[in-house]
Order: sequence, then C-alpha cells, then structure tokens
Amino acid sequence: MSTFAVGDEDFLLDGRPVRLLSGALHYFRVHEGHWGHRLGMLRAMGLECVETYVPWNLHEPEPGRYADPEALGRFLDAVAAAGMRALVRPGPYICAEWENGGLPHWVTGPLGRRVRTRDPEFLAPVEAWFRRLLPQVVARQADRGGPVLMVQVENEYGSYGSDARYLEWLAGLLRECGVTVPLFTSDGPEDHMLTGGSVPGVLATANFGSGAREGFAALRRHRPSGPLMCMEFWCGWFDHWGTAHAGRDAADAAGALREVLECGASVNVYMAHGGSNFGGWAGANRSGELHDGALLPTVTSYDYDAPVDERGRPTEKFHRFREVLAPYAAGPLPPLPEPPPVLAAGARAEFGGWAPLGAVLAELGGAETEAGAPPSFEELGVDRGLVRYRFAVPGPRRPYPLAVRGLRDRAQVWVDGVFAGVLAEEDAVLPEPVAGPAVVELWVESLGRVNYGPRLAEPKGLTGGLLHERQYVHGVRARGLRLDAFTAEAVGRVPFGAVPAGGGHGLYRAVVEVSGAGDAELRLPGAGRCFVWVNGFCLGRAWPSAGPQEGLFVPGPVLREGANEVWVLEVEPAVGGGGPEGVELA
Repeated sequence: MSTFAVGDEDFLLDGRPVRLLSGALHYFRVHEGHWGHRLGMLRAMGLECVETYVPWNLHEPEPGRYADPEALGRFLDAVAAAGMRALVRPGPYICAEWENGGLPHWVTGPLGRRVRTRDPEFLAPVEAWFRRLLPQVVARQADRGGPVLMVQVENEYGSYGSDARYLEWLAGLLRECGVTVPLFTSDGPEDHMLTGGSVPGVLATANFGSGAREGFAALRRHRPSGPLMCMEFWCGWFDHWGTAHAGRDAADAAGALREVLECGASVNVYMAHGGSNFGGWAGANRSGELHDGALLPTVTSYDYDAPVDERGRPTEKFHRFREVLAPYAAGPLPPLPEPPPVLAAGARAEFGGWAPLGAVLAELGGAETEAGAPPSFEELGVDRGLVRYRFAVPGPRRPYPLAVRGLRDRAQVWVDGVFAGVLAEEDAVLPEPVAGPAVVELWVESLGRVNYGPRLAEPKGLTGGLLHERQYVHGVRARGLRLDAFTAEAVGRVPFGAVPAGGGHGLYRAVVEVSGAGDAELRLPGAGRCFVWVNGFCLGRAWPSAGPQEGLFVPGPVLREGANEVWVLEVEPAVGGGGPEGVELA
C-alpha cells in the first residue's frame, strides 16, 4: 500500500516528493488484447503513469442496462501488472472527441441544456452511474495497494459552464462513493475557465500544448500553492472528415514537453497512444471560435499524431519524447516491447451477398412509430445509426419546393421511390420541386454528436420538420436502425441476394480468407460512406471519398485463421460509384 497526497509544492508518494510522468491511453479505444503492449510502449517512452477517461454512454447504452462496465477494472489491473500508476477521469462528461462527450443520449435527449448543472433530473442518473462504476476504482486506490493515484472531478468544466454547486456536489459524491485519493480538475489556462471549472480544496491543473511558462503563470494567479501539472499536454491533434490530416512536428512537440518539465511540473501526455473510435463512437465538433458553426464529424482513427501511433508503432515523436523523459526516470528506461504480429499476407475478397437498406431495417430496426411531427433520434432510442422518416405529401397540388428544417446531420431523400438528392445542411431544400400527392422518404444519419462547446446535448434527426412551400407536412412514420443491432444472429436473418450490377445502398457481405492473422488495415475500393464489421466487431465509419482517413485499423485479435466475415453497411455510395468493389486486408 502507498499513500499519495497533494503537498504545498509537490505530489507526495509515501511522504517523498514525486513528479508524475503520465500519458493518456483510453482503454475503450484499444482492443483489450493490445492493452499490455501499449502500456509497455508508454513505459519504454519514459512514462510511469497512465491516464484514462470512462465513457458513460458506452457502458450504459440504456437506463439500467450495462455493457461491460467492469472493463475499467480490468484495465486498471493491467496497469498494475505493467508496474504503472493510474489517473482516472470518470466524467460524467469527458469530451475526448467521443460521441456526446460521453453523456448518454437518453440523458441529454430530454434534458438538453440542463445537463452538467445542479438540475436534480441530471444528478439522479449521474449518481446511479457513479455508484455502479466507482467501486472498481475505490478497490484499486493506492492506499489499498492498487495503482490509482488521483480521480478527476468532471472535465474541463470551465470551457462550458459556471455551476459551482454542481461541481461541489460531484466532488462530494466521489467522496461518498469511497474515493479517498486526491481529487483534481483540469481546465484551459484562462481566467474564465479556471474560475468556472475549479473547486475549492481540489487540486486545479491546466491543459495546453505549448507556452508552459505562461500557462502555469495563469494557474498560479488562481492557485498560489500546490503542485503544477499540465493534465493534457496536447502533443498532436485529431482529424475531421473532409479536412486535411492534422499533425505536429516532433521536434516542436519535444521542445514544448521539455519546457513543461523545466518548470518543475508534472505532465500527462495527451495522447501518448490514441487508438481508434471503434463502434461508430466518434464525436463531432462545431466550427468557429465560439464552436457554434458547421458540424465537423471526427474520423474513426484517433491516431492523434501521438508518439505511439494507431497501430502501436513508435514514431519519431516517440524517440524524441523518450530522450526528453529519460533524465527524469528513476533508472534506465526499459526496452521497447515486442510488437504484436501483423497480417502475414494480404487478402482480398469480393462481396457475395447484398441486402437493400429497407430489408435491413425490416429485420434489424426498432419499432416503427407514427406521429404528427418527426421524432428525434433520442425519442426513438437511437444513439448511433440511421432513422427512416416517411411522409405523405397531400394532393393534388402543383410542384412546390420541399425543404427540411432542423436537419441533423445528413439525409438521403426519395420521392415516390426515386432518389431525389442528399441534404446536408440544417435548413436545406431539394434541388427539384415536388408535386402532390407523393411519398417522401428521408434516411437520416447521425455523423456523431457534438462533444465540446455550447452545442453539446443537441438532438439528432429531423429536429424541425418537412416543409412543402411554407406548409409543414404533418403525419410521419419513423423507424430507427441502431449500430448495436448488427449481431451475428440478427444479420443471419437478413435476406441476402446477389449484389446488383450498379451497387446500391445496403448491407454487403464478404468472407475473407486469412493466413497468418495479425494487425491489418482494411480498405474498400469504390465505397462511399459506410460502417464496417469484421467477425461481428464494429471497426467504425469509413468514408474514403471524404478523407483524410482511407483505411480502417483492424486489431489482430479480431481476425482469425481461415474465414473472416465482413459486413459493410453502405449508407451513401460514392459520387458516380457503383458500390464497394471488394474487401482488401493488408
């Protein structure tokens, strides 16, 4: 057992001053079969501690229905086995470029702006979740012989709000649940962020990617004493679909890291290893200085230009950071661990079956609802996936413009069974007017819920309505298709037929023969925007025509010797394309 404390100037481990050298590695973005290797890479880089968030929405997809919440405990056990310590950031909000900032859609749907406040209807599910989650953290605290040194209160709250009563309540809840190790907050080094996000009596830390001296000076204006720590040293950045790949020069990042350490501060490298947004859990941001502009969906890769890349390989940044960190280590740094195996030989397969979207929805979709106005994704219980809205335009009437109000995020439109176009703006109009009577179908896809800023907790789907000229079309049938409905049993019931000559929106199936299974990259030449599963494991969204990401990382433990089943749900074909040509693994 160890005692860990926050002193006036230093962190104290068993009474001795220590500097925390930590790196972010999110257990939910790394296949469990790779945890040991990735932790070994962090140790070899010179880090002695690992930080992770906990995504509430991943572990409680519906109220009271839990999905492997014990994964955190298993990860903390892996941290201990690697000889490392841990910092835990349980939320309830985590940002992290993760869907809805980690908040469940069933919480934000009815509450909207009331989340992350003292509102009792928000506090009740938070308390229930924390009482379910935190015992595995409490049992692994340092003072009980475990690796956990500190636990965070909320996350970058000063970038969002100023409800001090909410933060104090949350800190009290952590203590009530048995957390005895020190608590901390983390915020940008700006006055309004530090005043909005800090809690009296709780260690305040700062997040930045450069300018350590200025950042710590701002922190000292608010907290004259206590250890200095950069809780998120941003050594890279993340990508959005349709934008250029983000990166950071290795020498520049290493210089900024050196400055943090020269200030006598502790550090958490964000990200030390990014991993992947498996399962379609990537979030989204809003453009503009106030984060209130156009939607910017985040790609599936969370490589982050980190020192350990998405596939677990050391980069130039890794070696530069290792040189910076080595003098601060207690002894010689351990060697790099043996890398996981990679696919021995490339493999390719054609698609042997296809089912149209309508047939997939009929077999895997939720119950159809009928209402006067279109329900949101949240009202239909859809977190990630699609919703089909079907309207009947009255007639006879002459052609009028057909518009959608409050569209989030992207809709493909059919009029009387004929494809009529793609709408991608919140207020959008079809290219051609529509006469009545007509049946209008809109397949709406969420590209990821906003994870940061004032647009957090906004609903998805048709949040306004369908307008024919200036008249709302009332009366709609809506049915949702969730990504987690794609199980082997359910897909086995889908009536697959031959792939049509010109391709089409729908579910494709292929069997890929693999020899020498290991880590690989999956590519889909000719594909548009789609979701991909390998042996029932959802790799996430692929959108090669938008870029910058073209292939999807396939963890070796997902593949098996011999036959591997691949499903591709193509939601929107590439412009001028005829559907995916096949599956390539390399």
